[in-house]
Amino acid sequence: MKYLKIIFFIFIVTKIEAQQVKVLERGSNFPIENVTIYNDINDTVVYTNKNGIADLSVFGNFDVLFFNHLSYIEYEILKKELGVLEFVVYLSKKSEQLDEIVLSASRGEEKRSRIAEQIEITSKEDIKKMAPQTSADLLANLPGIKVQKSQFGGGSPVLRGMEANRVLLVIDGVRMNNAIYRMGHLQNSITVSPNIIDRTEVIFGPSSVVYGSDALGGVIHYYTKTPKVSTDKEINSSIYSRFSTVNNEFTTEGNMEFSNKKWAFYTSITYSKFGDLKMGKNRTHGFDDWGKVYEYSNNTNKYYNLNPIVNRDHNVQKNTGYNQTDILQKIAIPLSNKTDLTINLQYSESSNIDRFDRLTEYSDGELKFSEWYYGPQKRLLAATQLKISPNKSWLEKGTLTAAFQNIKESRVQRKFSSLERSYRNEDVDVFSLNGDFFVPLTKGDDRILSYGFEGSYNDVNSKSYGKTLDVYNNTIVGFTDDFVVQSRYPDGGSSYTSIAAYANYRQNISKKATLNTGLRLVNTHLKAKWIDDTFITLPDFDISSNNSAVTATLGYIFKPNANWQLNSVISSGFRSPNIDDVGKIREKSGKVTVPNINLKPEYAYNFESSVLKYFNNKRFEAGLNIYYTLLNNYITRDYFEVNNLGTIMYDGEEGIIIANVNKDNAYIVGSTFSFKGGLNEFWKTKGSLTYTKGEAYDTKEPLSSIPPLFGMIEIGYEKERFQASLNWKFNSKKKINDYNLIEGIDNVEQTPYNEEEDVYYGNPSWNTFNFKSNFKANNSITLFLNIDNIFDVHYKEFASSISAPGRNLSISALINI
Repeated sequence: MKYLKIIFFIFIVTKIEAQQVKVLERGSNFPIENVTIYNDINDTVVYTNKNGIADLSVFGNFDVLFFNHLSYIEYEILKKELGVLEFVVYLSKKSEQLDEIVLSASRGEEKRSRIAEQIEITSKEDIKKMAPQTSADLLANLPGIKVQKSQFGGGSPVLRGMEANRVLLVIDGVRMNNAIYRMGHLQNSITVSPNIIDRTEVIFGPSSVVYGSDALGGVIHYYTKTPKVSTDKEINSSIYSRFSTVNNEFTTEGNMEFSNKKWAFYTSITYSKFGDLKMGKNRTHGFDDWGKVYEYSNNTNKYYNLNPIVNRDHNVQKNTGYNQTDILQKIAIPLSNKTDLTINLQYSESSNIDRFDRLTEYSDGELKFSEWYYGPQKRLLAATQLKISPNKSWLEKGTLTAAFQNIKESRVQRKFSSLERSYRNEDVDVFSLNGDFFVPLTKGDDRILSYGFEGSYNDVNSKSYGKTLDVYNNTIVGFTDDFVVQSRYPDGGSSYTSIAAYANYRQNISKKATLNTGLRLVNTHLKAKWIDDTFITLPDFDISSNNSAVTATLGYIFKPNANWQLNSVISSGFRSPNIDDVGKIREKSGKVTVPNINLKPEYAYNFESSVLKYFNNKRFEAGLNIYYTLLNNYITRDYFEVNNLGTIMYDGEEGIIIANVNKDNAYIVGSTFSFKGGLNEFWKTKGSLTYTKGEAYDTKEPLSSIPPLFGMIEIGYEKERFQASLNWKFNSKKKINDYNLIEGIDNVEQTPYNEEEDVYYGNPSWNTFNFKSNFKANNSITLFLNIDNIFDVHYKEFASSISAPGRNLSISALINI
């Protein structure tokens, strides 16, 4: 009897253990967290915990189980075949098989092989390896993207020669672009910390009907981490910390995830502090003084100094440091087997961010501004996302997203030898609601219809005022007087409303071909009112405009065999002028931008074709994408008149008047060649080369924001716990003849200047070598060591005011608790 009890006990323990599975990464044998495990009828789902373990007791022995994770190849097996004592599943990384899952193209999961558009995907693991200081630096590491910087606390991504309000930023399905996203350079991308990003997807070109307006150059979609419910109560947390030498950066991110059967939450707090940025010392371009900072202003909110200060180290870019705090709170609640609710709260706030380009601007041989800074950038997002799976003939699954955003930004400036400080404050409320729904029209995914809607309302408040400083012994003790300042946007308030609906259809028309078609209808409504006419008198102080458009896409994928894929896309895009386009007033380099209330929408018509070649059982790929984009009625800045005058007084100085106007036609052509994959079991490589050219048909003037030829080549080594890579980034010269000299967006004044010949040189070519490595000490600790710009080369990215970082040693640690 005693032995029977022991045998029975062993049997019971074995049965209990056999209800658990451990999922490990093939090769390293490390546990994989957040693997989704579901059965063939998809009515039961469980997830692995931080130890890679999941409870399978909810499944029957004859259930077919699917193990799914975005970073790994999906695996399926009959439960009873898992074994009795060894419930272990090994998953292989998707980098070893390149048919990735794409989330952004249709706002739902889709295989890369069924998408014709050019797409770039970056996982959270890749982001950790990059160790980017901001999300702008993250984007600068991706193929086909350039990033401009007017100050270190910023970064304006350029996709296919378009940037700012021609590129759509999206986070967790919510559009970030608002009614005051401007032309030129836009610094809002840094309000998303790279440490909370789980995945980034970039769609190039105006081909996505599911996103619509603003996406002329493409879409950048950030996905932040979402918690998963668990059959058992679990608490997981981690701490990530990084130090960088080039600007004494300290970044710390801490997070905690709690989960049980009924709900789960995830909390992340990131704090980053950046000091003044040091440029490279090795001036291979031959311009000894270019970019050096010889003097700077040390004025602050409370301290007054009549004169600039001599900079003891000319390679240190004074007034570039700042700090930022980012908070993410997500709550996941499974309301039923077919309904999930996610509550998403995000908040980002920076310190004051000095405008480096304006603080280094000279007038008559002297520094012009003693103060010029952005007040704290604040971004609040509160969103709820309801995922439903009714499995009806007209709706298999869908997502409803309701969101509120509040964006606060301000600009403060004061000139040397002046006591007058001006303030311009902007406050934007954005309400949005969008739905995305999917219906397989046949069993499986051969024919899928997706459809949806999107509505948003922007309420813009713009206020301005001036204060005269009261100074005592270099201390600002208060204010003596007020004065009138021109507001940046309509001071009587403005609003911008957009309503759209779309349908998208994807079908495998044969085993070798896939067709994708889509249609989007959009209507926008803008209202604006000006009150103060002290500085400018408009033809109409109360305006209203409506614009509508239909955009479409047609994509075709042909796979003659398993190793070749040919893609073609014909698409159109539409961008209706927003409040910034129509109603902005501001000065830069002696040119004053004024409102143009007669501005009309711009359109883009795009054709692109690409070829992909796979090698070694799809473990390696090479591809070439070529595109042509026709811009019709495109918006550009040009000389303008108000009341038959070509100049205007602004902030006490006379400036040349310019405005956003519509022109006839322009084109952008370009191509990207890329490759990536494994050379063998341990060595991997990737690289890209991007060419872009843009020109107006009527004037033959170059378009703004067109980057010179650029690219990168990287080779990496990976074995079990250790990874290392060396990459070479290069950029050709941007010739002075390729600059647009009217709009001011290309910032020709930031290039080397020849005083004898009174000409600018253009942006010199450059190249850098960078080393990245990480070591996974155990399942809890991963260490990272990166060296960027190894040879300490001095250079500037095209159109950037700030010199790029010099040699930088970055040390990071990720600790899972």
